[in-house]
Amino acid sequence: MAENLNDQEKSILQKFLDENVLFLGPDPEIMDNHKLAPESAAETRALAVFNDADQMNLVRHKLQTACNESFDMVEQMGAAPGAKWGDLISGVWTASGDLALSSAGGVLLFSVLTQHPVKFIIKYWMKEPTVGVRPGDIFMHNDARYGNIHNTDQSVIIPVFHEGELICFTGAMVHEGENGATEPGGMPSKAESPFDEGLKMPPFKVGENYTFRKDLMTFLQNSVREPKLQLEGMKSKLYAAMRMESRIKEAIGEYGLEAVLATLRRTLTSTAEEVRRRLRDWPDGTIRQNVFPDGTLRENVLLRLRLAMTKRDDELILDFRGSAPEFVNRANNTVLASCKGMLAQEFLTFVWPDLPRNQAVFEPMTVITDANSALNCSANAPNAQSMMTFFPSFTAAQLAVPKLLYSSKFKATDVVSGWYNMIVTFIYGGLTQHQELVGNLCADLNGMGGGARATRDGEHSIAPIFAPMADIGEQELIEEETPIMKIVPNRVMRDNQGFGKFRGGHGYQQIATVKDSALWGFMCCSIGSKFPSTHGIFGGYGAGTYPLCKVKDVNVFDEMKDRRELLRFSVEEIMNERPFKDASYSTHHMGMQLEWVTSGELYMLTQGTGGGYGDVLERDPSMVVDDYRDGLISKRTVEQIYHVRIDEARKAANLEATAAAREAERGKRKKLGKPYAEFVKGWETKHPPAHLPFYGSWNDPKLIYRGTPTDTCPADAMAGVMMPDPKDVRIAQLEAKLAQQEKV
Repeated sequence: MAENLNDQEKSILQKFLDENVLFLGPDPEIMDNHKLAPESAAETRALAVFNDADQMNLVRHKLQTACNESFDMVEQMGAAPGAKWGDLISGVWTASGDLALSSAGGVLLFSVLTQHPVKFIIKYWMKEPTVGVRPGDIFMHNDARYGNIHNTDQSVIIPVFHEGELICFTGAMVHEGENGATEPGGMPSKAESPFDEGLKMPPFKVGENYTFRKDLMTFLQNSVREPKLQLEGMKSKLYAAMRMESRIKEAIGEYGLEAVLATLRRTLTSTAEEVRRRLRDWPDGTIRQNVFPDGTLRENVLLRLRLAMTKRDDELILDFRGSAPEFVNRANNTVLASCKGMLAQEFLTFVWPDLPRNQAVFEPMTVITDANSALNCSANAPNAQSMMTFFPSFTAAQLAVPKLLYSSKFKATDVVSGWYNMIVTFIYGGLTQHQELVGNLCADLNGMGGGARATRDGEHSIAPIFAPMADIGEQELIEEETPIMKIVPNRVMRDNQGFGKFRGGHGYQQIATVKDSALWGFMCCSIGSKFPSTHGIFGGYGAGTYPLCKVKDVNVFDEMKDRRELLRFSVEEIMNERPFKDASYSTHHMGMQLEWVTSGELYMLTQGTGGGYGDVLERDPSMVVDDYRDGLISKRTVEQIYHVRIDEARKAANLEATAAAREAERGKRKKLGKPYAEFVKGWETKHPPAHLPFYGSWNDPKLIYRGTPTDTCPADAMAGVMMPDPKDVRIAQLEAKLAQQEKV
């Protein structure tokens, strides 16, 4: 506003601006704030008359049961793979928009970032004459820039009124998948702008009187590849929200309005107070942790995500300044609110899993980032594959927490190493054997390998980091609905282990092909094919790296029709033995955009594993032998990683030989050892290597590298990175090669 205007002129100009807003974009005031809303007058009155702890506990259990019941409804009725296997949540928000209670199962990440679209509805639509908020209204939303995770997630929210007064909201969020993006399945790694990411729904009204508007429903169905899925997903979420509304009204009838209002508010404040109490038990200090995403899904690059976690009294500060810049035409960027949600997941699931699922768990924490960085991208940067940066940011926090938790006086859970953090699965699109156009993903991503704990090994392929009670689904159902055939659906992979005194749980491999479709494509979207995406702790080793493997120019159905001996059950066997004589065998990073598939070609993925805990030389030899007997590790790993010697006659550890082998290994370590200052002097360089496309700070968090040692910018004036189209890069390489040959 011009400085030379007087107060009256400023008032007139401000009034004009307020009355002539051109576009209600994402509201920074809402999106930047993850704290609880101030206590309302109605909540204060309710707390004054309903404050018996036992009675409040009864009401809370009734509402929690309603959330769980609604969760089950969506899981049973939903048509999307994400709905069937638990990638969803249902919840109750206060009249101010705070999520007070949510289902115990599902994507707990939602528990911390679903308040933003509700608060948008309250701020902008309550008094807007063309919209309004009335009983029976139905609101919908999916755009991550207004809250939630990414645009594959669709939410349906309804207001709940009592005697004309708005008392709360209920609703459900589901990873629906297909949303009309430039690639099928809802997670387009090929997106170069938000306009390539499909439906971009800010919170808006899609129905009244508990009925969807037919014109808007038709518009939404016409915008996606699966119109029936769109309808079914919206209906299941609406009925779940309505069931919660009826349960809330039952609670009001039984206990009174004040009981419900007071319980919702007290659940939030008591959760925040409990988190602060537990934080006080942790030692004060700062822990630093780096993680390195190894690609944008379209090219191999190295990003640095830099975390300094400071615990001070009852507050936790997560400082990510100095991390990689945003990529303005790549989808691996993260909206800050989404990043906060993912960080909260660490505390909801792995640190304090006993706490209520609500946004107050993250209330005592502060996240600091550079603007326009990969973890706090601008509104114009695509974010459909935000998992490629916010999952590693979660890992940074997960690896840092044990260093504080280890010596804390009170622990609500185990010390755990880094969980596997990538969504290794097939995303697909095309025509099914039933001639239906579809686009979605397989739920195998829900089987991430667990990290080792301080007292025991990690579990094999147990659960994703974002939904501890989700399932991977049944292969038979996938084959009934789609032309995907899994030659090997989910088989634990040998040597796929985070090594340590206690090992991480093994991930699984899957080998897929296609049958009976005239048009079918696969995608996959993970990092970690060049550089591990998670690590071990306290001496434990991290997970390995896992490429995408393909066998092309073959139809395995023809090849194996009369020759079942060609069947192999592991990626290792197929790639090493190459049983199909004239086929092409290749390996790639796992950022594969949609690729059309010919029937009988093989695509092979490997779900990685959680990190190990403690020194490999301290692992009980009998546990090493058990893993060997179970086929989890090879003889080479037994001898060269764990330095255990096996008595083959007895199939048991030779303890005497093992002790000698381990003592020899300790001797080698001592010879390699050097004082820390001497190591740093020989290890550190002034700039990143010239051959490495490195993004982020190096020695100074205030200076950001943008791919080369000479291309830098200040961290407080971050300049986004524009990447060339990989096809253009390839064409230029071929043209240069051709020009060179012409000279010869």
